[in-house]
Amino acid sequence: MLVKTYGSAVFGVDALTITIEVSISGGNKYFMVGLPDNAVKESLQRVESAINVAGFRMPRQKIVVNLAPADIRKEGSAYDLPIAVGILAASGQIPSEELENYFIMGELSLDGAIQPIKGALPIAIQAQKEGFKGFILPKQNVREAAIVDGLIAYGVENLAQVIRFFNKKEELEQVKINTKEEFLKNIGNYEHDFADVKGQENIKRALEIAAAGGHNVILIGPPGAGKTMLAKRLPTILPPLNLYEALETTKIHSVAGKLSAADALMTVRPYRSPHHTISDVALVGGGMNPQPGEISLAHNGVLFLDELPEFKRTVLEVMRQPLEDRKVAIARARFSVEYPASFMLVASMNPCPCGFYNHPEKECVCAPGVVQKYLSKISGPLLDRIDLHVEVTPVNFSELASSRETEKSENIRARVIKAREIQEKRFEGKEDLHCNAQMSPKMVRKVCHITEAGTNLLKSAMERLGLSARAYDRILKVARTIADLDESEDVELEHLAESINYRSLDRDGWAG
Repeated sequence: MLVKTYGSAVFGVDALTITIEVSISGGNKYFMVGLPDNAVKESLQRVESAINVAGFRMPRQKIVVNLAPADIRKEGSAYDLPIAVGILAASGQIPSEELENYFIMGELSLDGAIQPIKGALPIAIQAQKEGFKGFILPKQNVREAAIVDGLIAYGVENLAQVIRFFNKKEELEQVKINTKEEFLKNIGNYEHDFADVKGQENIKRALEIAAAGGHNVILIGPPGAGKTMLAKRLPTILPPLNLYEALETTKIHSVAGKLSAADALMTVRPYRSPHHTISDVALVGGGMNPQPGEISLAHNGVLFLDELPEFKRTVLEVMRQPLEDRKVAIARARFSVEYPASFMLVASMNPCPCGFYNHPEKECVCAPGVVQKYLSKISGPLLDRIDLHVEVTPVNFSELASSRETEKSENIRARVIKAREIQEKRFEGKEDLHCNAQMSPKMVRKVCHITEAGTNLLKSAMERLGLSARAYDRILKVARTIADLDESEDVELEHLAESINYRSLDRDGWAG
């Protein structure tokens, strides 16, 4: 007898429908075809044990399982449950009439318990798109799938439950989630706040500008000056995720298996802070079975690279293309996948190996030329993609001990949202252009009008400070963002002057 069940394979952040065909006929061998990997091939032992524990029998006949389309490689253990259900239906132990209405996915334990899977949200979206009635999946993943409207999501704990459901002996409980309510429940609910930061008003201002224009930023300062503390609070002043961004971000974390059972939808912007020993594949994504990297997990949020010069040069260089294109394409011989990677890069570094170059009180003990060598670990092309260079100085005792209240994140965020609204209006109708940091050189010339006095100031600054040519566009972009924060139509002299101050690493002789 031939029976079909339905599941899915995830490629990139999208899913593809997979038909699991099970045929039982005369003979005594088990065949798995359709480009399965080792995890799929090993399903026989798990399926047999789970069926026996549930009180049913594994047929002692020729069993052929085909995963169609047969030219796409199937990976992982999530096909255990649809294979088990297909075998039971093909052997007449459960009815097969209802199988065509459901997507079924889940990994089986030897005792029949169902383990969680990756990519439940994109699979649920595909099931709804294909017109399936429902999706039967592990209980741990059911909240992800339940946010898809028009699809019934059933969370199950073991194979016996699924068998009783198809035998009409038990009704499975449908999990319902109000997507809008879930989205609004935790929006803007952050653990950190800028009110915790004492002093550092100039750094807060720089991060406000970065958030308002979507600019990448690097913080340079001695150990303990508060670089990491400030970076952790940057997501709290970014505009809240809209529903589309929340779904897009949740899909990536679902594919990577990073969502907890309690999460249905990501409602706060992601903040990722990988260690400096990370490999280039772990950062941008890929591997034998391609998975999203840290830059994709930071999509619509912040990627913080602490101690930037300590990262391997090859790791930093692979970020150059994603920073420009805001996506990463991973190509293999048989297929290619694409992951979104639109993130704000925040980097921090000490000014030298000992950490005290330019310190107001402590003396740098590095040998001559060591500071320049240390800074040269960061390549010019990568630095070219960082708009704001901010020097962080230590906070003195009087500011630390002060009981004076500092500005809260919500107040800063209100100004950032207002500036972003101006930019959205400016770039209306232009696809993939939402903030000033994304402007092309042609768009910079069109949008960033400066007066003759401004031109003279910029010329003078570039000559006196020894600013590089690549700094020109960056200064104009940041100046445009400062003008937006001031709700100014034109880029004024003071906006340009403040923007010029944020090009520390471009100055000749900065590192001696």
